[in-house]
Amino acid sequence: MRILIVEDDDAIADSMADGLQRNGFSVERARTAAQALAAEPTDLVLLDLGLPDADGEEVCRRLRAESRVPIIVVSARGDEIDRVILLELGADDYLVKPFGLRELIARVRAVLRRVDVAPEPEPALRAGSLELDPRSRRATAAGAPVDLTPKEFDLLALLLSEPGRVFRRQEILERVWDPHWYGPSKTIDVHLASIRKKLGEAATVTAVRGVGFRVEP
Repeated sequence: MRILIVEDDDAIADSMADGLQRNGFSVERARTAAQALAAEPTDLVLLDLGLPDADGEEVCRRLRAESRVPIIVVSARGDEIDRVILLELGADDYLVKPFGLRELIARVRAVLRRVDVAPEPEPALRAGSLELDPRSRRATAAGAPVDLTPKEFDLLALLLSEPGRVFRRQEILERVWDPHWYGPSKTIDVHLASIRKKLGEAATVTAVRGVGFRVEP
């Protein structure tokens, strides 16, 4: 499943690309309207409006005139009139910046479902006798179900995405909680304590002092 990000801000584009790739999507990038209109066909377009060479409204109009590719507008313009205009031009959804990764992924999946384009299934995540199915959001240990809260599941899924790798506290907060999280980092410890209790010996989550956490491969 290929997604085209049309965004001239590298920091925003890189953040979106990283999140999409971690959720099983392939990503292409266009920094200008010209690059967007010349890009190879993809399965969905994430379109910023503030492009350096043309307004995103024109890009949306021309893309819709040439194809039925799903378009999600991603913009700091949050006025109702802006949303109405883009939806009337053919956009399938409108997401106002700033937004969280989970909302972005949910919007992408929702639009793909509406246009009958199913995203590629996410592979199961495993370590020891523990297995997480991102699609059904079910966890099992030695075949027995493990009752995880939504946040516990997201945290464990992140650690299991690269067994053996140490994930720093700040990265965990940004990817599981929010890029602009201002609460205490100790919330990670609280959630991991609950996870360890539920997993027993199914998998080992190790704290690396002064750095972060990892799941032993």
